[in-house]
Amino acid sequence: MSNFIEIRDLKVEATTDSGRRVEIIKGVSLDVAEGEIVALIGESGSGKTTIALTLMGHTRAGCRISGGSVSVGGKDMVTLSEKQRAKVRGTEVAYVPQSAAAAFNPATSIMDQVIEVTRIHQLMSPDQARARAVELFRALSLPDPETIGSRYPHQVSGGQLQRLAAAMALIGDPTLVIFDEPTTALDVTTQIEVLRAFKSVMKKGGISGVYVSHDLAVVAQIADRIVVLKGGETQEAGTTDEILNNAKHPYTRELLAAFEPKPRGAVGSAEPATAPLLRIEDLVAGYGQRQADGLPLVRAVEHVSLKVEKGRNLGIIGESGCGKSTLARTIAGILPAAVGKIVFDGTELRRNARERSRDQLREMQIVFQYADTALNPAKSVEDILARPLVFYHGMDRKARNARIDQLLDMVRLPRNLRHRRPGELSGGQKQRVNFARALAADPKLILCDEITSALDTVVAAAVIDLLKELQRELGLSYIFISHDLSVVEAICDEIVVMYGGRKVEEITSSTVKAPQHPYSQLLFSSVPTLDPAWLDGLQQDPELVRAYCRH
Repeated sequence: MSNFIEIRDLKVEATTDSGRRVEIIKGVSLDVAEGEIVALIGESGSGKTTIALTLMGHTRAGCRISGGSVSVGGKDMVTLSEKQRAKVRGTEVAYVPQSAAAAFNPATSIMDQVIEVTRIHQLMSPDQARARAVELFRALSLPDPETIGSRYPHQVSGGQLQRLAAAMALIGDPTLVIFDEPTTALDVTTQIEVLRAFKSVMKKGGISGVYVSHDLAVVAQIADRIVVLKGGETQEAGTTDEILNNAKHPYTRELLAAFEPKPRGAVGSAEPATAPLLRIEDLVAGYGQRQADGLPLVRAVEHVSLKVEKGRNLGIIGESGCGKSTLARTIAGILPAAVGKIVFDGTELRRNARERSRDQLREMQIVFQYADTALNPAKSVEDILARPLVFYHGMDRKARNARIDQLLDMVRLPRNLRHRRPGELSGGQKQRVNFARALAADPKLILCDEITSALDTVVAAAVIDLLKELQRELGLSYIFISHDLSVVEAICDEIVVMYGGRKVEEITSSTVKAPQHPYSQLLFSSVPTLDPAWLDGLQQDPELVRAYCRH
């Protein structure tokens, strides 16, 4: 079998704000055979996406290919002119991004966007392109393949949009497809559907693939070989079986160890207090105009009741759209509940955060999923942490400076980061600043909304360990919202399973291995393992379970 891709001694340089050149890819070499799928694995900043983009002759702004060769189908993408590269992109090499939502134009129909590459390269007539698109929709197991193209991006789910992005990449009949973390933001059941669809279409078409990911369990299901990267250098390469079962490099073994969820029970071992820290009863919340019965037009949370004991943690899991984040926003008062009671530390709270006292706001903090959007990019870390110290505690400059140092120490960040802005920090560092801001209030309860979903496995494991340590030191309680069951199991004492806005089951440490509700069973069985045969051996049908839940 001949190699379709040959990368030799690839070097990529980035230019810093001060004008200094830094080598970020340091002499990487790799091959991909025809019809083979190779995964690039490593933590954030390891160079995975940078290497993948060079296969299209592209680098991010401020970067340049400074050495080596990148041969794709016999063409050196480094030496081709930009016009020649443009002919290759979309026809021979295609790209599926991490966020399909960001790749689609919200004002244009899906079909027009999927077939656009055929028009740009004049590959076929519009009628032929639409027929080909429908074939791909069917091959990618999309619902209503004949009509889904007439919809707009906001009218389909995240998992469907990710598959539509794959259809957009495949319509030009490329010989190579680059997948850049395409399932990172998806819940476990949707991830299975997308992976199955990708794998089926790639194998059937004999298409080569480069799959960028930090999730070894996902990679195990789709890749023939794995290349492990760190700091822009190859640490180890081998077949999927060799890397998973006989890893040689210490860093590869560290990645494998980070994947294995740590047992529950390390957190919240104290006996429940007689009065819970938080109790919510019969909560209803949603969006849109209030109806005659006083309820919102769209109800995202339907009559949910739960409680959180002092010093203990509650996990809330479920697929995208089940109401997890809406529930957190409702508890925090960001989205006022339409019906129901929220009792916090013995006092019933007003439904709207604007009507709560400053102390009530201080004692219940929320940490949002994306630190990139939660942190003001124009402010330094020092300014970001100073604001709650002034608002809640009225601290003067001297007291603030001392407390900011303490907060940075608490979240294991160097004190010299205080003068940097969020854009100068890594993903894990930004999320630690996000968490330090919540700690600045001296809260009793922190609502954590998918705070590790955008982080690679090693960084996410470090953040979870940090949360456990801070809980022991400060006596905190957490509500931990996630679609990642291994994360929830690692930190939570009880788990609430949600579907369609409702609580379908509450799971304790004694029942975690044997959930009773069919949807809970689906979620727990949908977590990929490091066994490459896991996906092919999976018998479940998520749509049948969802249909059962709806009725």
